[in-house]
Amino acid sequence: MDLGISQLDERILVVDDDDSIRKLVTSMLTGAGHECRSAASGEEALGILHKNANYSLVLSDLAMDGMDGLALLERIRKLEPQVPVILVTAVHDISVALAAIRKGAYDYLLKPFERDQLLATVGRALETRRLKLENQDYQNRLETLVSARTELLQQKNAELIRAKDDLERSYDITLEALGDALDLKDAETEGHSKRVTAFTIAIARVIARGAFLHDVGKMAIPDAILRKPGRLTHQEQMLMREHAQLGYQMLRKIPFLQEAAHIVYSHQERFDGSGYPRGLRGDQIPLGARIFAVADTFDAITSDRPYRAAQSISSARREIQKHSGAQFDPLIVDTFISIPEELWQTLRDEIDAQAKSKKR
Repeated sequence: MDLGISQLDERILVVDDDDSIRKLVTSMLTGAGHECRSAASGEEALGILHKNANYSLVLSDLAMDGMDGLALLERIRKLEPQVPVILVTAVHDISVALAAIRKGAYDYLLKPFERDQLLATVGRALETRRLKLENQDYQNRLETLVSARTELLQQKNAELIRAKDDLERSYDITLEALGDALDLKDAETEGHSKRVTAFTIAIARVIARGAFLHDVGKMAIPDAILRKPGRLTHQEQMLMREHAQLGYQMLRKIPFLQEAAHIVYSHQERFDGSGYPRGLRGDQIPLGARIFAVADTFDAITSDRPYRAAQSISSARREIQKHSGAQFDPLIVDTFISIPEELWQTLRDEIDAQAKSKKR
């Protein structure tokens, strides 16, 4: 489907008060097939954007006379919030990068940088913008289609709902009959089966959503840190640790993910209180986060990593048991250990098989 979005429509505005740097960056981008225009100051860049907002990316130096890169970033966010901004700085200070990200920069580049590094960062920013535009265009088309076929869709939807209700009613009747038969054998537990089932489904749904989205906050961590091959500095580690809180902030305003957001917020806490970001301990940590901690560690130990090969399920069980009461909730560890190793191997094999089939 042609959405009218192509590289030919993408233009980059390069902003730098150093003429030689501005020309060098523009030359690199132009040589890679990008259409560029340059500005020698933040004020000039704003003037260009006011006259013609059709720019796909702004690449700006951080330290400039007059309006600096952060001030320009704030103005662009108000003027054209959909345009990604990459800031370039010679200051190797993580607090500077953090300030830029918090103010809405897509990413930052440290001088001096290589041509390939520049093109890769620009390419990711443009691809992100393209995906957002394609999604917006798709939503607009979908809304038009829905508007045109409202009556037909409502009719079909009503039929589907009736069919679904009939099917679920049939299942429920069968299950209720079995549950009622069980309750008749023990009058003291009348209704127990139904209540426990409802409670279990509700808890499991929240835990599953939280587990699936536990690292969503890393979307806000700069690529330079997230993909760094070597060991992170202390400041970079502190920034990386913000992903739990950032993930919580992303999800807590979504009504059906509010409970899962608390699991995302707490998935790096430790049972003895030595975790982060809030130093919760024991039952202060949500149950879902305590269960997830064991599952996450188990998968990490039994999966290949760049620095080591996957270890056996037995080794993972011993390691988790070793940290019971410190990193993990002892009751959850006991439950985990009580499950046969064969079940964990079967689950891993099934998931691996599904992943392989999707790649074909």
